[in-house]
Amino acid sequence: MAKIEAPSALLMQFAKWPEAGRVKTRLIPALGVSGALDAHLTLTLAVLDNLCGSGLPVQFWWDRAVEAVPEDAQEVVRAIEHQGLEQRIQKGANLGVRMQGALDSGLESHPLAIIVGSDCPSVEPGYVHQAVAGLQEYDVVLGPSDDGGYVLIGARRVVPHMLDDIAWGTEGVLEQTCERLKELGLSVGLLEPRWDVDEPEDWARFQLTLR
Repeated sequence: MAKIEAPSALLMQFAKWPEAGRVKTRLIPALGVSGALDAHLTLTLAVLDNLCGSGLPVQFWWDRAVEAVPEDAQEVVRAIEHQGLEQRIQKGANLGVRMQGALDSGLESHPLAIIVGSDCPSVEPGYVHQAVAGLQEYDVVLGPSDDGGYVLIGARRVVPHMLDDIAWGTEGVLEQTCERLKELGLSVGLLEPRWDVDEPEDWARFQLTLR
């Protein structure tokens, strides 16, 4: 009997434009402004490698449009271009609106769409494929993070305003998102928790993975 292939998923990596002083700000007290920028770039490349290693199509979504690429960002941009990835711009006043727009866009061309943040190096290829498997059963799959948010959101179906009224950046993000989605009639599946890099201790944990 022929093996049934799972539907193709589009992976979308979300990233802040690498500008000193506006990325990984919680790392600045420990690493300095330049060190926090370097950390952001290192994490962005690590996540990019993981997503490309999944074998699924990948898009890269910046949080703002900048005409000229600063010297600090050249390595990241070259890596994206080397992979032949489409670069797009997130649109919306807050993270929920931006993610909703990206998921809407992704589902126009693929049956499944998955967003991963650039500070989530624990999302390895196997975890991505767990999300794809979860989306065979649920409308939305979330990968919980240790800080009360999530490292991944995937969808096979979206409805308007499904990520509205979430207190982004707080410990209640995952819980609020689950409640919101269920209120709108979407089924939700949760993966195993993973960690992201926000605080100096998270950065130290990431460093240990490189040894």
